[in-house]
Amino acid sequence: MTASFERRLPLGATYAEGGTTFRFWAPAHAEVRLEIRDRDPIRMERDDEGWFSLTLDAPAEARYRYHLPDGLTVPDPASRFQDGDVHGWSVLVDPRAYRWRTPDWAGRPWREAVIYELHAGCFGGFAGVAEALPLLKELGITAIQLMPIADFPGSRNWGYDGVLPYAPDAAYGTPDELKALVDRAHGLGLMMLLDVVYNHFGPDGNYIGAYAPPVFREDLETPWGGAIDFRLPEVRSYFTENVLYWLIEYRFDGLRFDAVHAISEQDWIDETARAVRASHELRDRRVHLILENERNEQSHLAADVDAQWNDDFHHVFHVLLTGEHEGYYEDFSDDTAGKLARCLKDGFVYQGEVMGHIGEPRGTPSGHLPATAFVSFLQNHDQIGNRAFGDRLTTLAPPEGVEAATAAMLLCPQVPMIFMGEEVASETPFLFFTDHEGKLAEAVREGRRKEFAKFAAFAGAEVPDPNAEKTFEDSIPEPHPTRAEARTALFRTLLAIRAAEISSRVVRPEAEAEAIGPKAVKATWSFEGGARLTLLINLADEALDIAPVEGPPLYEPRPGAADAARAGRLDGFTTIALMEQPA
Repeated sequence: MTASFERRLPLGATYAEGGTTFRFWAPAHAEVRLEIRDRDPIRMERDDEGWFSLTLDAPAEARYRYHLPDGLTVPDPASRFQDGDVHGWSVLVDPRAYRWRTPDWAGRPWREAVIYELHAGCFGGFAGVAEALPLLKELGITAIQLMPIADFPGSRNWGYDGVLPYAPDAAYGTPDELKALVDRAHGLGLMMLLDVVYNHFGPDGNYIGAYAPPVFREDLETPWGGAIDFRLPEVRSYFTENVLYWLIEYRFDGLRFDAVHAISEQDWIDETARAVRASHELRDRRVHLILENERNEQSHLAADVDAQWNDDFHHVFHVLLTGEHEGYYEDFSDDTAGKLARCLKDGFVYQGEVMGHIGEPRGTPSGHLPATAFVSFLQNHDQIGNRAFGDRLTTLAPPEGVEAATAAMLLCPQVPMIFMGEEVASETPFLFFTDHEGKLAEAVREGRRKEFAKFAAFAGAEVPDPNAEKTFEDSIPEPHPTRAEARTALFRTLLAIRAAEISSRVVRPEAEAEAIGPKAVKATWSFEGGARLTLLINLADEALDIAPVEGPPLYEPRPGAADAARAGRLDGFTTIALMEQPA
């Protein structure tokens, strides 16, 4: 059985045999012409709100763009694909040309998510990711999360410089190749998640200001440029439709919303989540919405959003493993084991307390939420790539400590996220890379150098040039020459336990956790049905005397470790899991 899917958009080009409709919002102009390659430009009709429209016969794969009165030609802001990068022609795509092999796929429960974050370019594009899926499934991964793929300038980019949110970047493949990747994942029982960026546009190829300047606010800035004005209904619709487009037309199982704290109108997040839940096209599917929100606000999680990235989890483990205390790590360097206990019990470490490095309160109470409301990680693209030299945890901490922390992350009921290469103990850096040209390339290069000049650890060192092709090539993960096999086996073991005993159960919101040593914590969760999971975590290199514990071992890193803990001795660099089953 095969089927096709399309999200009928209220903007852009809606393909149909015998009559394709083009709609373009350009309130700054009285006249706009549609230009189809090898045809004369045709004047479009304008309404009172600044919408231009035209219906005519155009074949699939036709190249088109919009011609402004001053002679500037611009791509469709709702382009489904580009020929010639972000400055080139938009391609008229027939969404129903791809025939899906898994049209009945309905998704998986969120509690089963084990997320693998990857950069499509590092895998050779969409086809390369598809080839890697069977091994990831065998490892125990259940969800693949792509870093942003919206069309960006050049052929190399993290994805956060995208300017055309509806167009998969041609450097990774065609729309049909992206659909084939999602289709392949669903055939293997894997969820596909996509990172999307709605808080800003990139600096190169963003033409919206030339024809719709009200899209950008003059009274607000973001760290990446002018703030987008989500007070406008046209703006809200543009991004809400993009959410529905990826979920319906490409059948992604969920989206991760980048840096929503930089969106001024926070009600748009809940409005869009409600639109997803109300969509009749999604009513028979499990669709998951995940936020990145530096403010640690839980309000969105109480409604239609499934989970939020928990940077606190990363920070507290990083401090315990590395001893680093610069920047935001300073706020986790005091009573670090106590902060880890709070993170495992409540999710957020900071729930309204003042953080020293920002000098103001951060966070809201989160202890009432289930563990699955938090996406936890030891590494991700930000926490590695925002270091000057892209250092992985593998190069910063003892291998035994990393393995103990990995066991804690994968056996904790919070939703774990693995960054590509962790499963093979990769020491390859993940560097910040772009493909800008001219003055913008130089500005990015110099900005990167200045950003790290104040850190003593980088004094006198040459920060890699983001625009050099070698910087991208050096970021492709490689297995550790001696530790890869054992690390992969560890992941496989832990994820098999997780699937059988943890994610198969529904966790209750109430949890218990306490510090039992300078770098040690005991945490317990209860599940519906009566089972209780206890984790004993010691990230110090020395053994620790503890109160004897009870319960059958679910996991121990070496024979006898659980018996020692039950007798009152917790080895160094050790995580032990005990599971009490209901009577």
